[in-house]
Amino acid sequence: MPFPTAFTARRRRHEGAAGRWCGLVVLVLMALEAGAAAETSPSDVAAMRAVAKALGADKTLGWDVAGDPCSPKRWDGVSCDSSGRVTAIQVGARGLTGTLPPEVGDLTELTRLEVFDNKLSGPLPLLPGLSSLQVLLAHNNSFASIPADFFKGLTGLTAVAIDYNPFASWTLPASLAACASLANFSAISANVSGTLPDFLGAMPALQRLSLSFNQLSGPVPASLAGAPLVQLWLNGAHLNGSISFVSNMTSLEQLWLHSNEFTGPLPDFAGFDDLWDLQLRDNMLTGPVPESLFKLKALKNVTLTNNLLQGPMPQIPNGLHADIEADTERFCVQEAGKPCNPLVSLLLEVAAGFMYPKALAEDWRGNDPCMFPGVTCIQGNITGLTFANKGLSGSISPAIGKISSLKVLDLANNNITGTVPEEVAVLPLLTKIDLSNNNLYGKLPTFASKNVAVNTAGNPNIGKDAPAPTAGPGSSNNSPSGGSSSGSSGNNGNGGSSSSSVGVIAGSVAGTVAGLGLVAALGFYCYKRKQKPFGRVQSPHAMVIHPRHSGSDDMVKITVAGGNANGGARASETYSQASSGPRDIHVVESGNMVISIQVLRNVTNNFSEDNILGRGGFGTVYKGELHDGTKIAVKRMEAGVMGNKGLNEFKSEIAVLTKVRHRNLVSLLGYCLDGNERILVYEYMPQGTLSQHLFEWSENNLRPLEWKKRLSIALDVARGVEYLHSLAQQTFIHRDLKPSNILLGDDMKAKVADFGLVRLAPDDGKCVSIETRLAGTFGYLAPEYAGEHPIFLFTKFIDAMFSSIDKHITSNLQQPVII
Repeated sequence: MPFPTAFTARRRRHEGAAGRWCGLVVLVLMALEAGAAAETSPSDVAAMRAVAKALGADKTLGWDVAGDPCSPKRWDGVSCDSSGRVTAIQVGARGLTGTLPPEVGDLTELTRLEVFDNKLSGPLPLLPGLSSLQVLLAHNNSFASIPADFFKGLTGLTAVAIDYNPFASWTLPASLAACASLANFSAISANVSGTLPDFLGAMPALQRLSLSFNQLSGPVPASLAGAPLVQLWLNGAHLNGSISFVSNMTSLEQLWLHSNEFTGPLPDFAGFDDLWDLQLRDNMLTGPVPESLFKLKALKNVTLTNNLLQGPMPQIPNGLHADIEADTERFCVQEAGKPCNPLVSLLLEVAAGFMYPKALAEDWRGNDPCMFPGVTCIQGNITGLTFANKGLSGSISPAIGKISSLKVLDLANNNITGTVPEEVAVLPLLTKIDLSNNNLYGKLPTFASKNVAVNTAGNPNIGKDAPAPTAGPGSSNNSPSGGSSSGSSGNNGNGGSSSSSVGVIAGSVAGTVAGLGLVAALGFYCYKRKQKPFGRVQSPHAMVIHPRHSGSDDMVKITVAGGNANGGARASETYSQASSGPRDIHVVESGNMVISIQVLRNVTNNFSEDNILGRGGFGTVYKGELHDGTKIAVKRMEAGVMGNKGLNEFKSEIAVLTKVRHRNLVSLLGYCLDGNERILVYEYMPQGTLSQHLFEWSENNLRPLEWKKRLSIALDVARGVEYLHSLAQQTFIHRDLKPSNILLGDDMKAKVADFGLVRLAPDDGKCVSIETRLAGTFGYLAPEYAGEHPIFLFTKFIDAMFSSIDKHITSNLQQPVII
């Protein structure tokens, strides 16, 4: 029939055309793919061929060294992007026996480098060009060494595993601090030596740190608590000192500190809600086991065996896997849950003042206090405590006053600090007290017994009150000068000298414009990107007011909606028995950060004039050094300038500063509220303030800042402020951002300081009232301050710097400079 015949012919023609089109499409796709392969980066091709030969992958994995790693038949374990760049080398556990060549560093788009579980040898090469590298897995190999600056340039790293390599001895390099995104770092059994660096605590993303079985030594820096760690493995090393650094690390889930040389008491574990695995065995830890430990609901595993733990044997909850062998400790009784002899408990209170020293814990066995070395008894009553030459530190515990039968107290030739408690002086039978050759201070109390013989020789500050700080102008930062940015004092008016500084001052202005312009741009970019500058506030409580303003009428104060006029953040107080006396103790709900006044007097040489770093309107900043060599800045407030409101504001600042942790914010390490004392303890910043390097460089024998360094500092400031605005748990406004409040470390990394005028932003980001009284440094108050635009911070910072420059020029030059 004609119709079917015609239809069949047309269908065949269509099928033929379709077949030809399909063939053409295939040819085009093949051509495009061939073209893509031809466009592979020549440098990546060359680098991968070198890698193939060095790893022996041409034989083991069949890599075609004459071919293209990104060709349609891509090399096994190699990934490329659409532009022909190598993005990943994943050849773990493939039996490779070669080396890792330096040409890997030419693969500048590489994001993953995985060569774990092979037999690679030789040194790890420097890879400074791999800023895009995120994951480095090189564990379980035979690499012989790691370069001193291996992490330089690897700023994109998020995970590193270099465990179980026989490296030559090496220390954690300073270049690791620049890896701001690093979340996991593991170098188990990698021959790491030296001490743990402070910068680990300033790494904002670090969650898992594994450094087990290395040659680490010395104490763990308190700054480590600044990192948001959930896992910390430091077991099997030679670390010593206290484990008090753990106190504020409440986000921990796993803590392994076993098989070290740690001493002193266990911290309070209240608030460690996620901790499930705690390994503390094989140390020299002392003192009672805190009750809070076995109240943790998440806790599954705990080991405490082979320490010097004291007090009662703890009762182990059902379902908890616990390794606690009573016969390896110094428990008063080995039966779990049975209390100690009351006199043994009393002696432990005495030992607590000396921080449960190892010298006493080693010898105090059993439940009979009269059998303890250094303890003398008559008919079961304690009559003598002889602890001379025991290397004791800490302070004299008021608990000694509870031993009413005590006749002799000998604490000679130790390192005890603090004052002699009134409770000791009222002991009715005391006949001899030897306190010679310690570091005691203050006036001796009046002893109840007229026949008591008191020996205080060798205590140079005994009988002396602590020197009161003198308030003065300028910033109270922990800087070498702490003074004002103005450099007019001491100017001899020499025209040649002044004119020679014109170029440097003009350069400072230009550098400030360039660097801080970028800061402002970055801040504005972050604002536009977030579109919710004040959107993370989780509490209606008000701003924090640092009691810092001097009462000048040249200041203006901004109040934020939803605030509390008394400081906002909640604080609880616990009081000593003398609730209205000079020894009242106030504790803020901010974790275990309380530092005794005795300790602070000791580390600052009794607040010596020689230790002063700077003075401010509310007190003096002193340099201190802890027993482990850690340097701190101790900000001691002037007692007479703070009323009840000032106390509330002071406690509010503590409550806020314990919530903000960032590598570009100066860290609060602790505080002291004792009687009239109001003291904050910060990390020490050895290079002082930015204002010194910008405006006082000549007076301090410093070199003017290079432009690249100015830009780096500006970016550091921007990162710190962005954290306060957008990344912290709550949103805070600094309000006093100026060069004298920017501190510099040894590496010239900048940190924002002086949070005295910080405000907690409300949910809507708007201010509803403006008081006429100023709080802060006189200068430009941006109109955006009362709105929701965060750029005001950078505007104010720039204006303050220009005001300082203007003042510097006016007071040092004979005629104005036109720039």
